[in-house]
Amino acid sequence: MGKKLIFLDIDGTLTEPGKNEPPASAVEAIRQAQAGGHRVVLCTGRNYGMLAPLLRFGFDGLVGCSGGYIEYGGQVVYDHPMTPQQQNRVLTVFQESGIYRTIGGRQHSYTDEGFKKFLAENAHSGANSELLRWREQIEHELDIRPMSEYDGEAIYGMAFMSRGLDRLKEPMALLKDEFDFCIQEADACGIVNGELVSKAFNKGTAVQRLCTSLDFPLEDTIAFGDSMNDLEMLQTAGLGVCMANGSQALKDIADRICPPVTEDGLYKAFEELELV
Repeated sequence: MGKKLIFLDIDGTLTEPGKNEPPASAVEAIRQAQAGGHRVVLCTGRNYGMLAPLLRFGFDGLVGCSGGYIEYGGQVVYDHPMTPQQQNRVLTVFQESGIYRTIGGRQHSYTDEGFKKFLAENAHSGANSELLRWREQIEHELDIRPMSEYDGEAIYGMAFMSRGLDRLKEPMALLKDEFDFCIQEADACGIVNGELVSKAFNKGTAVQRLCTSLDFPLEDTIAFGDSMNDLEMLQTAGLGVCMANGSQALKDIADRICPPVTEDGLYKAFEELELV
C-alpha cells in the first residue's frame, strides 16, 4: 500500500467536542500509522492557540483556522488572516444584527459575553441548560476569552450563534462576496450556529495547498471529519471518511462511515484502511 497523507478534524473526530485529550486508541492509531511511513496532519477550525495542547502527540503538520493557517514540519506554509477592513466590517455587521460572535486570532479566541447570559436567563429550557453547560466547558477547556479582552489582533474567522435564521439575512447579503457561511441545523431552542470562513480558503483548499507544497499526490490523501465545516476537506481528499456521530449531510457525501469517536472510531477506521 502506498504512503498516505491523513487529515484529521479535531472536535467530534479526534476528540469529543471541546476536549484536548484524544482516546488512547486514536493516539495509538496515529503512532502506528506514522511508524508505517504515513503522515498525519490536524485539520481544524480551531486556531493555533486552541489546538496547541494536542501538538504533544507528534503530528507531522497542522491546518488551523479552517485553512487560514497551515504549518508542516515546523515551517509555515500558508498564513491568511482577514484584512483590517474585512475584520471591522464583519465584527460590526454581526454585532448590529444581534448575533453572538466567537472570533479567532492565531493564538486567542474571544466570545461575546451576552451569549452565556442569554442562555442562563433561559435555562428553564432543557436544551438551553445543556447548551450553557457545553459552552462553559468549551470556554474553560479551550481558553476562550470574553470579548472585552479583545485587543484588535488579526482574526481568521468567526463562529456565530443566532436566535433564528432571520437575523442572518443581512450579514449574508452584505458579506457573501468575500465569505462563506457554513451553517449547522437549528437546535431545539431555535438557535442557529455556524462559521464564517473567507472565500480565500477552506479545509479543502488547505488539503490542496499542502499537497502542492509537499509534491504529494492528492489521490493518496485521506480525510476524517464529522461536521459541515469538513465538507470541502472530504470532497477534496482522495478518500473522505465521516464519523458515525457526524452530520447526516456529511455522511451522505462521504466515501465511508466509521464508528464514533467515543467507540474508538479512528483506530477501527485505520485498521480497516490498513494504515496500522
